[in-house]
Amino acid sequence: MQKSLFLIIGLVVLSAVMIRVITKLPARYERKPKTLSTWSALDHGIDPTDREVL
Repeated sequence: MQKSLFLIIGLVVLSAVMIRVITKLPARYERKPKTLSTWSALDHGIDPTDREVL
């Protein structure tokens, strides 16, 4: 009984750590550009020839 309780607690802790790691991963790789380049302006639907926007 006690052995299975430790096993369940261990699995819960391990799954919580894994979920935390998986949800943290995308934040490391997603970086917002500080200024809009002409290419990123096109990606956002902004006309790059309009200099007032950039």
